Amino acid sequence: MQTWVIGNWKQNPATNSAVNELLDDLLTKVNSEKRANTQKSKNRCKLMVAPSCVHLSTVSTRLADSSILCAAQDVSTHSASTGAYTGDCSAQQVADAGATWTLLGHSERRQYHKESHKCLINKLSHAFSQNLGVVFCIGETQEQYDNGQTLDVINEQLSVIKNLLTQQPDLAPSLSEKLLVAYEPVWAIGTGKVPTVAEVSKTHQYIKQTVASFADITDTITVLYGGSVNTDNANSFAADAMIDGALVGGASLKADSFLAIANAFDQANA
Repeated sequence: MQTWVIGNWKQNPATNSAVNELLDDLLTKVNSEKRANTQKSKNRCKLMVAPSCVHLSTVSTRLADSSILCAAQDVSTHSASTGAYTGDCSAQQVADAGATWTLLGHSERRQYHKESHKCLINKLSHAFSQNLGVVFCIGETQEQYDNGQTLDVINEQLSVIKNLLTQQPDLAPSLSEKLLVAYEPVWAIGTGKVPTVAEVSKTHQYIKQTVASFADITDTITVLYGGSVNTDNANSFAADAMIDGALVGGASLKADSFLAIANAFDQANA
């Protein structure tokens, strides 16, 4: 199984200068690692970063000749291309800016922007129509976790994919290549609280089985873990066969910590 480590930069860094400093450090270290590991497996971990929309063109241009992919953090629900939607960026626009993937359904979007089931179906449809891959984020709150509702919440959130496939069954054959699911317990994002590896593994297995049941999908869906992933716990997550990588927040804003997490998955996959 191909592993992935994706950096969600969120509303960071503040300036173009800081973005370029981060990219300078990241590209220098990635190129140095490649030179030092010329015999490394071709199945090494794929790297991706998701900058804010205003920095998307800068980042995609800088990464164009590298092995690091570039993702948007969101796309408009209203239109795949253009329209009178002030403040929105469409799937076509972010693809034109150089993104090849987009994050969708992140808990912060669900919380602060009240993203609905219909809204997310539209966003996935628009992203796929512009040939963007989707990192679809799901996860339960602390209260839901405490009440044993994790799988109920996941079922409800994954039903977005089920409903989309009902509407557009032609998407099913390419789903394993164009969709990554990121399981991010809301209570673990940026809090330092972390579920056990066994809990995450069991949940990932459930997610894979559930998505596979939506359509005749022969390849297993990739499921990443996100939620306070750092250099201290990455090895534990990487060692579990059900965890196909990580969606990383704060630790992705430093090249050293981001690449250390990626190296944990490289070593586990060697």
